[in-house]
Amino acid sequence: MPAAFPGQTIYRLGGVWMVLAAAGQIGALIVLLAGFLQTDPWHFIGLRQLTAPAADEPGRLVVSGLYAWMRHPLYTAGLIFVWLTPWLTTSLLALNLSITAYILIGSELEERRLIAEFGEDYRAYRRRVPRLVPTPWKHAAS
Repeated sequence: MPAAFPGQTIYRLGGVWMVLAAAGQIGALIVLLAGFLQTDPWHFIGLRQLTAPAADEPGRLVVSGLYAWMRHPLYTAGLIFVWLTPWLTTSLLALNLSITAYILIGSELEERRLIAEFGEDYRAYRRRVPRLVPTPWKHAAS
């Protein structure tokens, strides 16, 4: 019953700040959609085995587009969306912190899986591209 007990309000944005937060959330949703479409959506949601029964078919390492700027753009966009909420309560803060921990731990576990799947190709990609926060000044220099 979280709706019945939303917790104490920490902040509530208004005016231009609410518009900026909403714009940031819309931007995050656009990045989520773009990143989702750039990868294999069926694989991402765990349903590839239903559409392609050949499990021994190798995956494709995506390193272009959003993935040239950061290794996990979907996680980054999700974090941006969650933290730009225009109204934060103690219950939402606990939820946001849990989601953040889940994403950080999940991205570390995914990194291990990607190293196992792609080996040195992924290690080289990992050395070039940051995990969650893009560094445009480094990207422009390369």
